[in-house]
Amino acid sequence: MPAVKKRFLALTATAAMAGVALSTTPATAEKGIGGGTEAPPVVSGSQEGGTLTATAGGISYDESKNGSGPRSGTIAPTGDYSPPPCWYGPAYTPAQFKKEREAVWAVDSTGHSWDLEQRKRYVEGGPYKNFNLDKAGKGYWWTGFPNKTYPPGWDKCNKETFWVDENEPPPAGLPTIDPELLAKLAYARIRVPGTKVSLAPKAGTKVNLPTWAWLDGTEFKPVSVTARVQVLNIQATTTAEPVSLRIDPGTPDAETYPASGVCDLVGNRIGTPYAKGRAEETPPCGVKYLRSSGDGSYPLKATVTWKIRWTGTGMDGERPLPDGEFGAEQDVVVQEIQSVNR
Repeated sequence: MPAVKKRFLALTATAAMAGVALSTTPATAEKGIGGGTEAPPVVSGSQEGGTLTATAGGISYDESKNGSGPRSGTIAPTGDYSPPPCWYGPAYTPAQFKKEREAVWAVDSTGHSWDLEQRKRYVEGGPYKNFNLDKAGKGYWWTGFPNKTYPPGWDKCNKETFWVDENEPPPAGLPTIDPELLAKLAYARIRVPGTKVSLAPKAGTKVNLPTWAWLDGTEFKPVSVTARVQVLNIQATTTAEPVSLRIDPGTPDAETYPASGVCDLVGNRIGTPYAKGRAEETPPCGVKYLRSSGDGSYPLKATVTWKIRWTGTGMDGERPLPDGEFGAEQDVVVQEIQSVNR
């Protein structure tokens, strides 16, 4: 295990034993970032006025407009996009930081030499004095937060906890929390409906028979997540909107409608539900299998592409993020009969 991760876990465990959290949920200043006299847990949740929120590492998330349901899932960004591996943000008031650091020193789990360096830095004026208690209500202690999925680079935010005055920018050149970063973190929490398509014929199809495919328009609507840091008065909302469905028949012995296999969103639906009397029509979205599946089935995969955009504090209009995809497979049985009455 990398040394930085060991130190992070050691500090977390030590602070937890001492009843102090390493980071806090955002609220107002005098009683602490968590709004109480005790530092709150790193992760918590609540429901206020029907709005579902979850907090993690000083960031609160409103997921009341997010996707839900047993088949929902997170979307995968296309291209070489990756979420922020780590960032710096406000974590403590002076009193909270004093309590946390003194609790760590009392347990003596980080080594005498490290403790001495910390005392010099935060108590004895090198460069901070007495945890900046005289600046209570005038700023916050900032620290690094790793992305809990631990992607490459998660351990790069290893700068010692530092002070930022209220209404002043953090040091330049650091990946500090801002609306764009909040938008990317909200992106990672977006959930969209499952992509099991409706097919006609329903129970199974036939060789050379055009099979209609469509998605339930009531499920495939825009979803969004809002991330905010209350103590900085910044937020960002990331929205995902379905734009197309890509069909992979699961075998090269098939043709898709349209030929590209990509069915665009038209109005509020993707594809058209089959109706009696349309058997001779070419489906606007669908597939035709050219060979029987024998005793088995073909793994048809349906993947929906979602357009991602965000808006945030201080912005005029929306900005794009890379599209996302979410797909699922379903078994399709193809029989060796070339005509059927529907």
